[in-house]
Amino acid sequence: MAVSANRLELLQIADAVAREKVIDREIVLAAMADAIQKAARSRYGTESNIRADINPKTGEIRLQRLLEVVEKAEDYSTQIPLELARDRNPDAALGDFIADPLPPMDFGRIAAQSAKQVIVQKVREAERDRQFDEFKDRTGEIVNGTVKRVEYGNVIVDLGRGEGIIRRDEMIPRENVRYGDRVRAYVYDVRREQRGPQIFLSRTHPQFMVKLFTMEVPEIYDGIIQVKSVARDPGSRAKIAVISNDSSIDPVGACVGMRGSRVQAVVGELQGEKIDIIPWSQDPATFVVNALQPAEVAKVVLDEDAERIEVVVPDEQLSLAIGRRGQNVRLASQLTGWDIDIMTEAEESERRQKEFNERTNLFMDSLDVDEMVGQVLASEGFAAVEELAYVDLDEISSIDGFDEETAQEIQQRAREFLERLEAEMDEKRKALGVQDELREINGMTAQMMVALGEDGIKSIEDFAGCAADDLVGWSERKNGETKKFEGLFSKFDVSRVEAEQMIVQARLSAGWITQEDLAKGTEEEVTEAEQEA
Repeated sequence: MAVSANRLELLQIADAVAREKVIDREIVLAAMADAIQKAARSRYGTESNIRADINPKTGEIRLQRLLEVVEKAEDYSTQIPLELARDRNPDAALGDFIADPLPPMDFGRIAAQSAKQVIVQKVREAERDRQFDEFKDRTGEIVNGTVKRVEYGNVIVDLGRGEGIIRRDEMIPRENVRYGDRVRAYVYDVRREQRGPQIFLSRTHPQFMVKLFTMEVPEIYDGIIQVKSVARDPGSRAKIAVISNDSSIDPVGACVGMRGSRVQAVVGELQGEKIDIIPWSQDPATFVVNALQPAEVAKVVLDEDAERIEVVVPDEQLSLAIGRRGQNVRLASQLTGWDIDIMTEAEESERRQKEFNERTNLFMDSLDVDEMVGQVLASEGFAAVEELAYVDLDEISSIDGFDEETAQEIQQRAREFLERLEAEMDEKRKALGVQDELREINGMTAQMMVALGEDGIKSIEDFAGCAADDLVGWSERKNGETKKFEGLFSKFDVSRVEAEQMIVQARLSAGWITQEDLAKGTEEEVTEAEQEA
């Protein structure tokens, strides 16, 4: 192949490659120029600085060797003295480059093969960049493609101008696809990797179902109906919570469609996956009750701090509420974001009776009263001796059968019991080596100090290094289930806010922070809150 080869043929090749790979013609011509430069270096010397230019209109190729202008040349293959440079160009200055034209050359077999490799590599890189740029902004969309091949359960999909992969765990269970099948999938990630851009597709992603509903339900596409949350057990069952911004439109009915036409279209795409469409509610209790459909709920009890909710159902509804292999309650928990404990009315009654007996025995042992008095106090809602010791006296004396004298006696015994307990705990914390200065923290009791001492926290500095999670515990949510970790003060009635206030007081006492730091921090929090508002 000679540089003087058919120029028109060179441009035709560049046009054909550009069309086939869907890349710019200039990129192909630049790749050809790079290939010619590499081949020319192999003939004129690898140390030479050679530049090849291809005229995009005529196809003419020009080869030039660039020589740097220096005061005194050491390597005449890359440098030229200033005097000689000014003979060619009177305006030449140090650091400039002089172009030395080179004659046309013939490519040998090895040089031509090397040039071909350069062109192929440059074109492949340009194709990869084009593919990544095209699909990087399509994350979160549904794409259509044709199954190109199946490798170890992973499905390679031809998307026309790129290839996507549906991994085995992203395919709906028991779904069989063959070469040439048309498939729809959700683009959940596009990454630029060494082997080229990777387009990851999914048919199990919750948002895949949301996008399908968006395509089938015009009200969702127009924003009249919102999909608030989704939970899926791919190939088996799913729950989707919806709400309407227009009070005249029923969100559930709109998603179901005339005779179920809309939801059936989605079910068909998801290989028969049963879909429960749930009306979303801002009230957590109502939302959880809706999410547990088709089971009927008798009563709910919320624990907002732990994001846990207890649901009481009739005995005959228990299996329906839990679902096969716990599917119904698991999906309801994922949909609502709450941990759901389900129990029957009989189990709730038994648990309440157990708690009632425990409180009765607590009052009998600590106040030295008979069983009847203990039962009366427990039935009135008192759960701890502290409540009796510091509650308003009228709340005790107003109980049927209790006069003011009896109320005073009960309160006196409660305070004496707490004083004895405090003294015992104080001796124990001293034995553990917990310092007296911890007692100065507001809200700190001897029982808390014992708990700290048993965990090795004995000084104000030790306590200042704690976090609120260390004291009141924390929760971690994983795979739709929440795991709760106990804190040092989990047994005591201490909220997270109170724990944080105790830690701040300890850090002030230890000299870690100042009042000015607190004031500055408060101002920043207020500013952030105003910006968010």
